[in-house]
Amino acid sequence: MPVNQSVDRFTRWSRSDGTSGLKSEVISSQRCSTNMTPRNQKGPLRMIMGGLLVLALLTTSLVLVGCVRTSGGTWYFNSAPLPEGWPELTPVGKVEIREYPSYRAAVVTEEDGRAGTTPMFRSLFQHISTNDIPMTSPVDMTYDDAGDGSNGRDDRMTGMAFLYRTPELGPVGTDGVVRIEDVSPKAYASTGVRGAYTSEHYSEGLTRLREWLAGQSEWKADGSTRYLGYNSPFVPWFWRYGEVQIPVVRDSKLPAE
Repeated sequence: MPVNQSVDRFTRWSRSDGTSGLKSEVISSQRCSTNMTPRNQKGPLRMIMGGLLVLALLTTSLVLVGCVRTSGGTWYFNSAPLPEGWPELTPVGKVEIREYPSYRAAVVTEEDGRAGTTPMFRSLFQHISTNDIPMTSPVDMTYDDAGDGSNGRDDRMTGMAFLYRTPELGPVGTDGVVRIEDVSPKAYASTGVRGAYTSEHYSEGLTRLREWLAGQSEWKADGSTRYLGYNSPFVPWFWRYGEVQIPVVRDSKLPAE
């Protein structure tokens, strides 16, 4: 809206006898008003919003860059501490054997009445929040099938686990639908994957593992596959790191060395 105001302006005029003087006249308020319409405000507003967006992106990038770590020849964002004694990560696109120590975990499965990613995650997060247990990475997502692809249901998650930082933290037992249990040491055929934690990336890693197992004779599958997610939702999906793994044991049919 225009701001109504008047301004006296003095102008010089001449008399018929040759003398001169000053006279006052009022300038129209329309000429002195500032016409700040919404349309005129859009330009500066867009510039401000654009600047704030750039600042937010730069801040986020700096924070993420400060969290970059390397392990096992691959880089990842350190979203949370790893469990004590955790081995080096597996390079993206490669298959290697990883030996895992005993660790304590809070577990939820389909049988506990919490089918689906979101209900499982909520139950586990409520457990660690209520009991003041620090969050760690990775999140362990267990999938249907022992890794042989016989039933065509490899992309269905059947369980989820939050891993404790140390095996001595808290007691084993139950907390509602959450079971706290100790996991024995085990070997896994492991491959690194990059990208969102989707069934497509899981299947990509699983295919790579099966081909590797089929091409050697020292190890054989021994249990359900799992997908380890190392990053929080705050890390852009294309930078997230995970491992697809099949538990393995040495083939007893091999001759003793």
